[in-house]
Amino acid sequence: MIRDNRREDHSITRLGRCLSDPRRTFSRRDRRPHASGVISALLLLALVLWPGCSKKEGGEVAPTVTVQVVTAETEKIERKVSTDAVIYPLRQAALVPKISAPVRKFFVERGSHVHAGELLAQLEDRDLVAAVTDNKGAFAQAEAAYETATKQSLPEEIQKAELDTKAAHEAMQSTQKVYQGQQNLFTQGATARKNVDDANLAFIQARNQYDITRVHLESLQKLGKAQELKSAEGQLTSARGKYLGAQAQLSFAEVRSPIDGVVTDRPLYPGEMAAAGSPLITVMDLSQVVVRAHIDQQQAAALKIGNTAIISLPGIADDVYGNLTLVSPALDPGSTTVEVWVQAANPHERIRPGGSARLTIIAETVPEAVVIPSVAVLTAPDGGTSVMVVDAQNKPHQRRVKLGIRDGNDAQVTEGLQAGEHVATMGAYDLSKEDPDVLEKTKVQIEAPPAPQS
Repeated sequence: MIRDNRREDHSITRLGRCLSDPRRTFSRRDRRPHASGVISALLLLALVLWPGCSKKEGGEVAPTVTVQVVTAETEKIERKVSTDAVIYPLRQAALVPKISAPVRKFFVERGSHVHAGELLAQLEDRDLVAAVTDNKGAFAQAEAAYETATKQSLPEEIQKAELDTKAAHEAMQSTQKVYQGQQNLFTQGATARKNVDDANLAFIQARNQYDITRVHLESLQKLGKAQELKSAEGQLTSARGKYLGAQAQLSFAEVRSPIDGVVTDRPLYPGEMAAAGSPLITVMDLSQVVVRAHIDQQQAAALKIGNTAIISLPGIADDVYGNLTLVSPALDPGSTTVEVWVQAANPHERIRPGGSARLTIIAETVPEAVVIPSVAVLTAPDGGTSVMVVDAQNKPHQRRVKLGIRDGNDAQVTEGLQAGEHVATMGAYDLSKEDPDVLEKTKVQIEAPPAPQS
């Protein structure tokens, strides 16, 4: 009896081991037996599992885990910066009249293609034409007065001074000759000394008179002539300025396009008042578009002018390609982001400014990179990354790796993995939770990935 009791106790102990270790025999499923059949079920279960538990005690079977694996491939991977963006035209001109006047006529409609310098609208200008005519006459009058002032004879006062100077000069020459003649006669003893002195005195007086008249003439010439010319020139300049101003005012009545483009807005109708400072016509150059977006500083640091960009637009099946043309050197003060511009061709004007787009800029391209799915990457609490490598014997090994570019569902491995090695995807996280000693004994069963749905 004692032996039978010990044997019964030993069998119960084995049963407890089997029940305590589900991996030995059971899968993890909830069981809810009826209370009335618990004892019977336990006895029956002990009889069925007794031989299996006896075998397990001889040697533990290595656990098997089902996983999906992929092969690390060598392929091209790109670092991309994606963001929402707004579309702008390449160039835009909101034509604002400088004068307030009714619109006489429009020469274009919305959607009209125009060229630089083309007349788009004409404002009422009859009053301006009259002002030009008036100022043109005043300018012609001032011009004639200036010509007269420069070519007319000297004033009477200047003429009298010239005559006085001429007469004084002739009198001086005459007295000089008399004086010289009296000196010769006195030398020859033919005249008295008194006659010589009288002739010398007359010559000195005549010379002084000539000097006075000459200085007076020069003074009149300098002051009178200069002031007269200055006055005439001032009148001419003033008249010219008024005439040019009137012509400019008249030219403002014609609204011309400064660029080649398409008329996108024309809010008024002929006869309505065009107010100075309010846009009358808007012209956009749609041959190319500029897509503008804001990104954070870290993403902007990786960008370079000329980077290829992909523009995805709602309603357009094909992506549009462009190039990065601007990375703002300053941050936006409101959002502390960096504004970037991408320019792209718009040959058929399919892209409409003002809409939104999805912008993807290719910041870097690695042509031959070791690439694995991002789902195969395991991230530790400290930020370290690793993968679960499956060897030829279907044994898993957790290996630390360094990552480079992440592109959607793909990740570049820069260190720790070679092309051609197999890594686990589905099931890798469960394997990483195993203790190292258990993971060393674990074997994997590779499961084919599900077929893509058509």
